[in-house]
Amino acid sequence: MSLSLHPVLGVGPIRAGDDLASILATALRASGPTLRDGDVLVVCQKVVSKAEGRIVDLSTVEPGERAREFAERYGKDPALAELVLREAREVLRSNDGHLITATGPGFICANSGIDRSNQEHGGEVTLLPVDADASARTLRAALGPAFAADIAVIVSDTFGRPWRLGQIDFAIGAAGLEVLDDHVGRRDWSGRVLEHTVIATADQLAAAAGLVMGKADGVPAVVVRGYDYRPGASGAAALVRPRDEDLFR
Repeated sequence: MSLSLHPVLGVGPIRAGDDLASILATALRASGPTLRDGDVLVVCQKVVSKAEGRIVDLSTVEPGERAREFAERYGKDPALAELVLREAREVLRSNDGHLITATGPGFICANSGIDRSNQEHGGEVTLLPVDADASARTLRAALGPAFAADIAVIVSDTFGRPWRLGQIDFAIGAAGLEVLDDHVGRRDWSGRVLEHTVIATADQLAAAAGLVMGKADGVPAVVVRGYDYRPGASGAAALVRPRDEDLFR
């Protein structure tokens, strides 16, 4: 198997209400590559959130008591702390100036995935999409027919990882592919039957695309070509470990 990664160039700033699928289609036609059957289009969360209007001006946020106490104790922005708490489904850690939360379908991340980087205005932040799987389905439904291609779409975001330094791109939304590849019952090269191996395919594709997205490069989407994924409709929510199987909380 040989993979190739193709950055989608010339997209420009995305604003609330923009037709992201149309903008991406125009960029793909102008700079290539055009989409083919079997391609995976990985789109960064930031442009999806902006197009969906998930942008907040911090000056409009009124912090509550809990946010003010946290901000005062750790020297943080109280408006930002308030947004983090609002977006959190559950707060897992709130100490040493860190807020680690579960948000959306249960993704665990810092600050509820709220991002201050690459904003047109200094006081703005972007929130995660309300339903990134639905966002991926919408993009796939528009871009597949536009190029007469059967494609998959992944919405990616950059998360830290417990026990390992650095950050990596994860899938927070997916459409058109099975996000997990269960190897249980298959045999390895030596003939041994595999008992526990389940590959997070969507996360691996998101991480590969992240290599050419770059925070400062202005590349909001990447076409991954050559990976023989399994078609499916599981969505990235299926990547969340069920709570009764989580040994670390």
